[in-house]
Amino acid sequence: MENIRDKLNRVLEFILIMLLSIMVLNVSWQVFSRYVLGNPSSFTDELARYLMIWLGVLGTAYVSGKRLHVAIDILHSQLSLSSQKTMQKVIFSIVILATFLIFIIGGSRLVYLSYLLGQKSAALQIPLYLVYVCVPLSGACIIFYKINDLISNKS
Repeated sequence: MENIRDKLNRVLEFILIMLLSIMVLNVSWQVFSRYVLGNPSSFTDELARYLMIWLGVLGTAYVSGKRLHVAIDILHSQLSLSSQKTMQKVIFSIVILATFLIFIIGGSRLVYLSYLLGQKSAALQIPLYLVYVCVPLSGACIIFYKINDLISNKS
């Protein structure tokens, strides 16, 4: 399962690098068109906003997969090794449950409702469900990572 984890990490790295690169080009074009051409581009602000959403949400999954998330370990470090492992299992289980409820169920509902309503973005005219699909996608990645951590019991 570690091999799949490493592959998923590489895929997320690639996607995040591409999104950030597009965002840099997008914002650079906005600055150039506004200050050099004197005619600001109409789509760049909206595109930057949606790219930032994808970067933030998928970045959450990536950080979870790399085990680089923020943790307060005052209590954890004072416990015995067996208690630490038990505590980790409880924490991973809570993360899996919360991610399932918030990212998978909530995110899927958001995607579904946006799809049903046919909502489109103002400037780009792209369906908003395409913007929101990163939420359940990221949730699935986080759940995969935490199940993997639960099985291997790594922190």
